[in-house]
Amino acid sequence: MDDMTTNPAIRKMTGAEMVVQAMKDHGVEHLFGYPGGAVLPIYDALFQQDAVQHILVRHEQGAGHAAEGYARSTGKVGVMLVTSGPGATNAVTPLQDALMDSIPLVCITGQVPTSLIGSDAFQECDTVGITRPCTKHNWLVKSVEDLAEILHEAFHVATSGRPGPVVVDIPKDVQFATGTYTPPQMSRAASRYHPRVDADRARVRAAVELLASAKRPVFYTGGGVINSGPEASRLLREFVARTGIPVTSTLMGLGAYPASGENWLGMLGMHGTYEANLAMHDCDVMMCLGARFDDRITGRLDAFSPNSRKVHVDIDPSSINKNVRVDLPIIGDVGHVLKAMLEAWNELGLTMDTGALAEWKGQIARWKARNCLAYRQDGDIIMPQHAVKRLYELTRDRKTYITTEVGQHQMWAAQFYGFEEPNRWMTSGGLGTMGYGLPAALGVQIAHPDALVIDIAGDASVQMTMQEMSAAVQYEAPIKIFILNNQYMGMVRQWQQLLHGNRLSHSYSEALPDFVKMAEAFGGVGLRVEKAGDLDGAIREMIDIRRPVIFDCCVANLANCFPMIPSGRAHNEMLLPDEATDEAVANAIDAKGKALV
Repeated sequence: MDDMTTNPAIRKMTGAEMVVQAMKDHGVEHLFGYPGGAVLPIYDALFQQDAVQHILVRHEQGAGHAAEGYARSTGKVGVMLVTSGPGATNAVTPLQDALMDSIPLVCITGQVPTSLIGSDAFQECDTVGITRPCTKHNWLVKSVEDLAEILHEAFHVATSGRPGPVVVDIPKDVQFATGTYTPPQMSRAASRYHPRVDADRARVRAAVELLASAKRPVFYTGGGVINSGPEASRLLREFVARTGIPVTSTLMGLGAYPASGENWLGMLGMHGTYEANLAMHDCDVMMCLGARFDDRITGRLDAFSPNSRKVHVDIDPSSINKNVRVDLPIIGDVGHVLKAMLEAWNELGLTMDTGALAEWKGQIARWKARNCLAYRQDGDIIMPQHAVKRLYELTRDRKTYITTEVGQHQMWAAQFYGFEEPNRWMTSGGLGTMGYGLPAALGVQIAHPDALVIDIAGDASVQMTMQEMSAAVQYEAPIKIFILNNQYMGMVRQWQQLLHGNRLSHSYSEALPDFVKMAEAFGGVGLRVEKAGDLDGAIREMIDIRRPVIFDCCVANLANCFPMIPSGRAHNEMLLPDEATDEAVANAIDAKGKALV
C-alpha cells in the first residue's frame, strides 16, 4: 500500500498548487505580491482558493517591506511573491533589509522554464546568484518532486535561529508540472538545519556571577530580544526588576523594555541619549543581549567601553567577536538564555552590591540632568521634536504601531516616541532603507486591521514608495503617513552643514509635491499643518479618520538631530544641542578633515 493511500495529506498536485498548499500548511494568511508572466500558474492557483489573501502592491520593493512590517509586528513569517527578472531584482532591497535586521521573510520568485535557463530569455536573470549574498539561503527548484520539501525547508530556515529572508526560485514549467506533495510534518528540514537555542549552563552561571560582581553594570539589548518573542521581553523586564541594572537598547530593540521603566536609559548609539552612551562607556560589566555591536552603536572601536568585561548573548555564532572582542560569549536564543540566567541567579542566591549600584545610578541621574533631548518650541514654527512628542502624547493610550522611513525623522521618532511593548516599532535599522515606512505600515495594518498604524516619514524618503498609498486605499487599510516636512533630505543636509562646510549639495527638494492633493488623488485624505497651535487638533482629526491619510506637518527647515556622536568618535565625545558650536563641530572632524559616514 503506497503512502498516498495510507496518508491522505500526501497527494498529487501541480507545482503552483503546492506553493499555495504550503502557505496554508505553514499558517500564512496574507501574501504580498505582484503578478507577472513567470508566476501566472501560482496566481491562477491563488484565484481558486480563499484561505490565503493576496495583497496587490504597486512595486515589488513595496511587497518586501510590507511583508517585513507584517512579520515584525506579528512575530510571524512575512511572505512575498514576485515574477522573474525585474520582479526578482526589485526584491533585492527588501531582502537585504530583512537580512540585516533579522526579519523572517519567504520570497517566492518565478523563473523562466528550465529549458530556457541560461539562454537570456525574456525576463530571465540569475535570481539565485543575485540573491545569494542577501538571503540566509536560496533554492532554484529543478523538479516538481523537490518542490514541497524545499518550500517547507524555506519556511523553517527563515524562522529558525537568527531569522532572515530566503528565496525559492521556481521555473514556470515546474509550476505547471504535477508531482507529489508531502505535508510539513514529513519534512526533514528540522534535522538539516537545527540552530542551537539553549546555552551552555556553565557559561550562564559564569555570566550571572560576573553580573553580580559588577559595580557599574548595564544591559545592552537589541532586536534579538524582540525576535525571540514576547516571553523574552517579559524575562528581560523581570531580570531588570530583580537586579535593578540600567538598560539601554539599539534602534531595533526599542519596546523590549518599557520607555517608562525606572531603569531605562533610552536608546544608545550615534543619536542615542547622553546617559545611555556614557553608561556604556563607563560601565564595568556589559551584558549584550541579541545585539551585534554595529558601527552606529560602538563609535570608535578602540575606545568602545574600554574598561568593561563583556558578555555577548546571540543565537548567531558568526556575530560573536565579529566587531568587538568579548570576555564571555554565549550562543543561544535570548529568551532561553534569559530564562536560564534567572534560574541560575535564584539557585546561586546572587544579589547586587546595592551600595555600588546606588552610586552608579546617582552618576546616571547626573547625566540625565543634562537633558540631552532638550529643544525649544517657541511661536508658530513647529519643531520636529515637538511634532513627534505631541503625536506620542495623543496616541500613547491606543493600540498604536509606528513605522518610519530613514533619516532625521527616524531618529526623532526613536528619541521622542516612547515604546512600552515589543513589536510596536518597525524601522529599517541596518540597511537604512529610504521608502521602508509606507509599505511597512501597509503590512502592519493588514496584520492588525483595528490598530492605529502611523508611518513617521520624511518628505524625501516617503516619495520613494509613495505609490503604495494606492494599495492602502484598495484594501481599506487606514494607515497614517505623518510627514515631518522640512523640504530637505534632513540627515544628508545635517552632515553637509556640520562636516562639509555647509555646502548643501543636492539635499534640498526644490519641487516637492502637494502632499494633500497627492493623498486626495490616491483616494485618501490629506491634511496640512503649518502652525504649532493647530497641531493637536489636526492629529486628533487624523486619528479619527478611518481612511489612509497623508499628514503634511511643516516643520523647521534647518533643525538638527542631537545628540550626535560624529562618525569615528567615542561615546564620551558626543555633541549635545547646547554644545554644537562651530568650534565643537570642527573638533569633531577627524585628523584628516573627513567625515566617516
